[in-house]
Amino acid sequence: MVTEKQHIMIKGVKEGLLFLLDDQCAFETLLAELQYKLEKTHQQLLTGPLVHIHVKLGTREITDEQKEQLAAIIRAQGNLMIGSIESEATSAPNEAALKVQPHVVTSIVRSGQTLEHDGDLLLIGDVNPGGTLLCTGDIYVMGALKGMAHAGIGGRQDVIIATSLMRPTQLRIAGVVSRPPEEWLTGDAAMEFAYLIEGQMQIDKLSQLFRIRHNPIMFKGV
Repeated sequence: MVTEKQHIMIKGVKEGLLFLLDDQCAFETLLAELQYKLEKTHQQLLTGPLVHIHVKLGTREITDEQKEQLAAIIRAQGNLMIGSIESEATSAPNEAALKVQPHVVTSIVRSGQTLEHDGDLLLIGDVNPGGTLLCTGDIYVMGALKGMAHAGIGGRQDVIIATSLMRPTQLRIAGVVSRPPEEWLTGDAAMEFAYLIEGQMQIDKLSQLFRIRHNPIMFKGV
């Protein structure tokens, strides 16, 4: 009896389940086998309130569209949460990306104080009036921003300034300086972020950030 070759191995790990995908077979073959195993042969293994899935692609390189196809099949099971989808072919860039995760600071920036960082900055705390944040990348403030914040100080214009409470004395992104007009002070409890579009600073709810990050063409002309 000839047994059909398995292209996907599923192993239990501390963090959940590890899916090891063959990097030599056709991608369509992987999709078909993945869907079959999740829906037919491995249902008992995948039971539970929430299962974290980590996908290893070997040396296979895939496009964002193919990655989304894999993710869609996994997410369709309801209780499966994707922890990671990794390829050895892109492991070096991924490791580099980990090194540029936001720098986290837990503090209150008081009047006369300046907090400066090369990269993205996450401040857990308030920036009081007279306090200053300077950053070459994005600025995220999990608290009230009542002082001055300058993102993209090296010239980057595709950065944002996000905060739980937007009450700055001044915002700067790259070379664009803006004092928020009164209509920005909405009193809305939702987190807001500032960004540039066509050289003008705009404010929006943080829930809309995906429109910016997934449509980089919006930054063109800034």
